[in-house]
Amino acid sequence: MEALREQWMLMISTPIYVVVILGEIFLSNYKKTHSYTTWDTLTNLYLMLLNSGIDLLFRSVYVVILTLCFQFKVIDWTVGVWYWLTLIIAEDFLFYWLHRVDHHSRFFWAVHVTHHSSEHYNLTTGFRSSVFQPLYRFIYFLPLAFLGFSALDIVFIFSATQTWGILVHTEHVGKLGWLEYILVTPSHHRVHHASNALYLDRNLGMLLIIWDRLFGTFQPELASEQYQPIRYGLTKSMEKTDPASIVFHEWQNIWKDFRKARTLRQKLGYVFGPPGWSHDGSSMTSDQMRANEAQLEQQERPMKQV
Repeated sequence: MEALREQWMLMISTPIYVVVILGEIFLSNYKKTHSYTTWDTLTNLYLMLLNSGIDLLFRSVYVVILTLCFQFKVIDWTVGVWYWLTLIIAEDFLFYWLHRVDHHSRFFWAVHVTHHSSEHYNLTTGFRSSVFQPLYRFIYFLPLAFLGFSALDIVFIFSATQTWGILVHTEHVGKLGWLEYILVTPSHHRVHHASNALYLDRNLGMLLIIWDRLFGTFQPELASEQYQPIRYGLTKSMEKTDPASIVFHEWQNIWKDFRKARTLRQKLGYVFGPPGWSHDGSSMTSDQMRANEAQLEQQERPMKQV
């Protein structure tokens, strides 16, 4: 059954990906936006293959664990519209918290950072996967099994919603009217991939934007006259972009900071604290960067008025 669902997803999603990516490459060349480079696209595919390989090898483990949890389910569902709708909403809610932790704990950011490491932004960026995330992602979905959703259905819905999560990686679609209040749109996700201080760690949903609006992580994309243009990538560019460095560079940085820390509290802060945390103020978290930017703007405003 799982193999049939995967084949079905591939048969539907692959032609869609091919068509929209080729269309975006054409638009990029026509508008001379330079959204694509050969090295960046190959890197995105390389990270996707690594992620998919780990996911495939580890799938038997997490499917068994989810199935064991399903044996202790507290709800017996009749499979129908409400079953699938509830699963989509609940799984998207849990993914929001997975994604939020990935952004706010450096240990998990070291895994997720690969997805944000490109300074280009196009549909293939959606394939620039967090390589080791399959090893722990299923833990967030365990409550779904206890609530009566089967392991295969959980995996299937994640794959289905991930298709939408890939298609929003584009600069060639503007704002989508009333859908901006419900779904994660390309505009929302451009903000998510920006390294501008105001945009850091914002718009963390995959399918629905309502979680960000409810839990204080929503930020709309602002026009150029309201805020600076979007800069993609990390707040500090990587020194090396070879295949190994892209995957492991943040772990190397954690190790360097861990070694220089003097106390246990400092060491734990560098491993599990928010990215950018430092005991001596030598680096800043996203919240500190936002506050610093806001303070500078306040200082500059009177000068502009004069």
